[in-house]
Amino acid sequence: MRRFLLFLLLLVAVPLHAATTPAEKLANDAAQHELDSSPEGGNIPSYSLKPADLVKAQHLDKVGTVLHFATSIWSLVYTLALMALGVVGWMQRTATSRFKNRWLQGATFLLLFVVITGFLDAPFSVYGHWLSLKYGLSVQSWGSWLGDQAKSAGIALVIGILLVMLLFWFIRKFPRRWWFGFWIVSIPITLAGIFITPYVIDPLFNKFEPLQQSHPELVKRLEDVADRGHMNIPPDRMFLMKASEKVTTLNAYVTGFGSSKRVVVWDTSIAKGTPDEILFIFGHESGHYVLHHIVRGILVSMVITFITLYLGYLFVQWAIRRFGASWGIPTQNDWGALAVLLLAFSLFSFFLEPITSTLSRSQEHAADVYGMEAIHGIVTNPQETARGAFQVLGDTSYDLPNPNQFLEFWTYGHPSIGRRAAFAAHYDPWADGYAPKYFPKQ
Repeated sequence: MRRFLLFLLLLVAVPLHAATTPAEKLANDAAQHELDSSPEGGNIPSYSLKPADLVKAQHLDKVGTVLHFATSIWSLVYTLALMALGVVGWMQRTATSRFKNRWLQGATFLLLFVVITGFLDAPFSVYGHWLSLKYGLSVQSWGSWLGDQAKSAGIALVIGILLVMLLFWFIRKFPRRWWFGFWIVSIPITLAGIFITPYVIDPLFNKFEPLQQSHPELVKRLEDVADRGHMNIPPDRMFLMKASEKVTTLNAYVTGFGSSKRVVVWDTSIAKGTPDEILFIFGHESGHYVLHHIVRGILVSMVITFITLYLGYLFVQWAIRRFGASWGIPTQNDWGALAVLLLAFSLFSFFLEPITSTLSRSQEHAADVYGMEAIHGIVTNPQETARGAFQVLGDTSYDLPNPNQFLEFWTYGHPSIGRRAAFAAHYDPWADGYAPKYFPKQ
């Protein structure tokens, strides 16, 4: 098993070692030099903020960092405290004493657990929204925000009940191999979730309309970018999201797979970015499709889930042997074992974060490269277009130009905006002696 786990870890790490072209290396080195030559937390030549905005960015970065680690640690602390103080045991006794039916027991236990942990997490969530309103990153009313929180909790509860019942069925039937059986069935469940999300989940939180409906001229230009990559993303899979009803920030993303795959552009991006910058953003997002990042992301997720479930199984066995009696959770068949497993997942996810963050940054960087190359010949200056897009993204979100590089390594799912802007400014694979990474040289 140890050798197999090592093999899986190596499999996850493979994408980190994708070949870097000479032009890419040159731009990476130039970007790193910009960052190293500029003060930490300050502006850099390729991306800078106004003095007042830089102060806001520095404050948001500090607060965001504290919140990020505080929420992770707090989750570990209160889960452990709920077990040690007998609260989880009380939830379990309440569920089993009131109902004989296991579905009702599981639903009751999970409802109590979600309500109590949601209450404990609430101060961080409320403060985060308050901060977004204070800095103008959000325009969503408290009522609308609470409605979204309730929807999220409801969805989590419904899906959670089904997963918990499935998990404990495997625990009862296969006490030593439940982690493997649950992992197997989690694969089609994950795929189904990704497939239906654009149809079922996303419309619960935001309004969408075909991009063709309001921006036909932009769709025509986006099709030119799509044609360059031989992508099957027709206009009916390009959507506009009415993000301006809730936020002022910019974004675009890819979602779904198969017949549900689509590219979504926020209306704030179109309102604040130039048409050429929107083309780059679209090129970046379509790059995730062409470079098979969604498929690779699913595969990596499966590998990480396999590892965490196996380690979670070992942790549950150890913790229940050592503390189960005092926690009121004598066996893994007890509903309270779910809290032990979630504690393990929280612990593992904290230490796995640098790995998952690095994998994500690698894919985002590749999509940046693809996006710049995809718009070459369609826009006048791909480098400046991409750099300008990052400037607008950073301006609207108060992104720190030169964050602490250790924090970037540990927590950032994207390269910092400053790093991306500096790379874009220096990436020129069309110069003599160099070649693009994903397209033939023109």
